[in-house]
Amino acid sequence: MNPSPLTIADSLSRIRNFCIIAHIDHGKSTLADRMLQLTHTVDERDFRDQVLDSMDLERERGITIKCHPVTMNYQAADGQTYEFNLLDTPGHVDFTYEVSRSMAACDGALLVVDAAQGVEAQTVANAYLAMEANLTIIPVINKIDLPTADVDAVVRQIEEILGLSVEAGSLISAKTGQGVPALMEMIMHQVPPPKTDLEGGTRVLVFDSIYDAYRGVMPYVRVKDGRLKTGDRIRFMGTGYTGEIKEVGMFCPKPTPVAVLDAGQVGYIVGTIKEPRDILIGDTITTQERPAKHPLPGFKLVLPMVFSGVYPVNTSDLEKLKSSLDRLSLNDSAFTYQPESSVALGFGFRCGFLGLLHMEIVQERLRREHDVDIISTYPSVIYNVFLNNGEMLKIDNPVHMPDLTRIDHIEEPMIRAFIICQNEHINDVMKLIMDRRGTVEKTDSLDTRRVMLTCSMPLNEILVNFYDFLKSISHGYASMDYEHQGHMASDLVRLDILLNGEPVDAFSCLIHRSKAESRGRQMCAALKDVIPSHLFTIPVQAAIGKTIIARETIRALRKDVTAKCYGGDISRKRKLLERQKEGKKRMKLVGRVNVPQEAFVSVLKSNT
Repeated sequence: MNPSPLTIADSLSRIRNFCIIAHIDHGKSTLADRMLQLTHTVDERDFRDQVLDSMDLERERGITIKCHPVTMNYQAADGQTYEFNLLDTPGHVDFTYEVSRSMAACDGALLVVDAAQGVEAQTVANAYLAMEANLTIIPVINKIDLPTADVDAVVRQIEEILGLSVEAGSLISAKTGQGVPALMEMIMHQVPPPKTDLEGGTRVLVFDSIYDAYRGVMPYVRVKDGRLKTGDRIRFMGTGYTGEIKEVGMFCPKPTPVAVLDAGQVGYIVGTIKEPRDILIGDTITTQERPAKHPLPGFKLVLPMVFSGVYPVNTSDLEKLKSSLDRLSLNDSAFTYQPESSVALGFGFRCGFLGLLHMEIVQERLRREHDVDIISTYPSVIYNVFLNNGEMLKIDNPVHMPDLTRIDHIEEPMIRAFIICQNEHINDVMKLIMDRRGTVEKTDSLDTRRVMLTCSMPLNEILVNFYDFLKSISHGYASMDYEHQGHMASDLVRLDILLNGEPVDAFSCLIHRSKAESRGRQMCAALKDVIPSHLFTIPVQAAIGKTIIARETIRALRKDVTAKCYGGDISRKRKLLERQKEGKKRMKLVGRVNVPQEAFVSVLKSNT
């Protein structure tokens, strides 16, 4: 029996689905804490700061990595009880995909801006994402209790830069709770209730998922049309996978079973899904009882931009690493991997990430949550390599680069970066941009103290340490966001490292010709310090094709062969030394250089 249209319309009118978006460290998770306390969703004895940040990494770094759904029951001033489904989202540019997935399950967004710092680069990017998703945006100015808060200036920035009007009820202090009750009323009045199609079939959006060792894959869902209940036979319209629902529930904030998930509600399902590859994030679930004809429009698929090889330190951990990557990719659709092998490192996987922080977090989760000891290669991007015969190859690993004589030209991915900094730091920031082969297209004054630089740069140049240098020269005040801008032809070369004349593929990288020599010298010097001495001299060389551009020499261990020789003519000692020299020559021809794991770690993670 389906509920009557009147019942559905009445229940929909008391549901609000919204997310919190902001620049990193502007107070999203703290605001979520106050809302949870105000609605008594969390017991005081179970409460802790940033209660939705459940990962150890999130709490250690003070950042949100995953979106966290939670259902709250809010007693409004009109006497009605409303169901608020909140999704707390990350703020760092590398996790923009998490934000876009959260928006697909929402009808409104709270755009939080720090009253002391004002509009930042990611604030602008998130606002545009919400506008593209046609969400109702409520600007919220947080931290108004700070002595350095300049509310009037921030209001002007929001109105001039984003074109959004700020109402008096959206001035809050998430830390003290000031203004949060008024904000809850604004959400109830301004965020529209969800809409549904009463005549069509059941359509449910999968916006995230996790893997449980005992219960299998648990998709996070937003019911758009129809309803889900225990015992329903379901089908994933994208993959064609069919199964049965064993449990449906909501996040309160812990997963709590319920009898049914109706239209407009956000929750999770537990079914017979055992393999992560059986489902896709963004897929549509329908039921056999009320099958849908067309799937929901999926949100934009984001392709990884940074690639790195990940190998187990212990080769026996290869299957364990594969299983761990499988589970990580389940709830992170922007993360991809495929098998590859290296002469130096053995069998491993080529992994794709959205950025450097994304890569660092995934690798740290592999070590902590899955207990896999890994080593990673130097990060790279996808290059378009055009051959002399007109063919184009997409290369994400320098090892696959064809011979120089076959290449017509190479194109590298470009980005348009938006950097907001203080006026006094503009010269240092522009110098950093130009050092990384970037060009400043325009500058816009945001207010009397800050300026936004719009610049074009190669993606490869921001892979290593750019963000750290930017924060350093601006004393932590600069912020950055970027978008992809296509490809551009560039003078790129493959830099190889040779040990005793043999190339080590794990050290190979694609680099601009102007920077190849300095990078080669740096890597050779680093290897000289960490590779132990052998019984023969080892040349450490950096080469472009057949041309050697840098060299260091690891001196041989010298055994004192004359120790047993005492007395007699000097020619006896010379004869022993000549015999040792001949032996070292033969050893150098057949000897093999043992590269310790520390060498890979120190060189592959060294910075330009």
